[in-house]
Amino acid sequence: MSGHRQSKKRRYITWGVAGAAVVAGAGIAAQTSMAATTWPAQKTFTGRAFDTCAAPSADVMKAWNTGFYGAAAVYIGGKNRGCNQPNLTASWVKTVTAAGWKLIPLYVGSQPSCGSGGSVKISAATAASVGKSEADDAVSKAAALGMKAGSPVYLDMEAYDTTNTSCNNAVLTYVRAFDKELHAKTYRAGYYGFTSSSAKAIANATDKTDLPGNLWYALWDQKNTTTTDWPFGASQYTGHSRAHQYMVNSKETRGGHTITVDRDAWDAPVAITG
Repeated sequence: MSGHRQSKKRRYITWGVAGAAVVAGAGIAAQTSMAATTWPAQKTFTGRAFDTCAAPSADVMKAWNTGFYGAAAVYIGGKNRGCNQPNLTASWVKTVTAAGWKLIPLYVGSQPSCGSGGSVKISAATAASVGKSEADDAVSKAAALGMKAGSPVYLDMEAYDTTNTSCNNAVLTYVRAFDKELHAKTYRAGYYGFTSSSAKAIANATDKTDLPGNLWYALWDQKNTTTTDWPFGASQYTGHSRAHQYMVNSKETRGGHTITVDRDAWDAPVAITG
């Protein structure tokens, strides 16, 4: 994820900013604000996915539809999104999903003040209000692309120092506000983060209220799995709620077209389109 905005060397530095992963206690993230709403059925994809900074053209996506990957993550918006998206339109979504692709909406919102990711930072004073407004923006962007209610939005949170209590609390406040607003708009809450920091903060949080119900963890061990290297509690994020970014900056040629991508093992919700 961050490799599309930083050098590979920088990615590995930021990945280790908070040390090794710690195993969390049991229990999945509670999504209490979803309880009173009738939700569309979750659309789940299980298989291999890729993410890359700029959505490839529809022709390249068709060429890449060889069966190796079945889903692709797309950066739908956010103040810290690293690439322009000339191809990412409602027409593109319709075309590539008709060709068989499943899509994973990814939003790069405000980033921790104690981290190296992004230029727009989370402030403790405005974390809740900004989280809500950025969730509204994420839903607007997803809907404009034809990603319907019931779809997930995965919030990209780059590495940060989770031992910085005030910074960590601000991040959790922001994430809770973001997720609560997603739920109010009938979109599912997902989260991309590092097992050594941003994902660990979510998995280890004692209060699970309004934390994301789907966790996409960055652990670059080159293992295509969401189970054998899962670093948190065994009962956490079960029931098709996990994804694993297991390889980064992989230059691959398929159907005559070369793209540098990150590889993901996926067993989690994808966008509802069509």
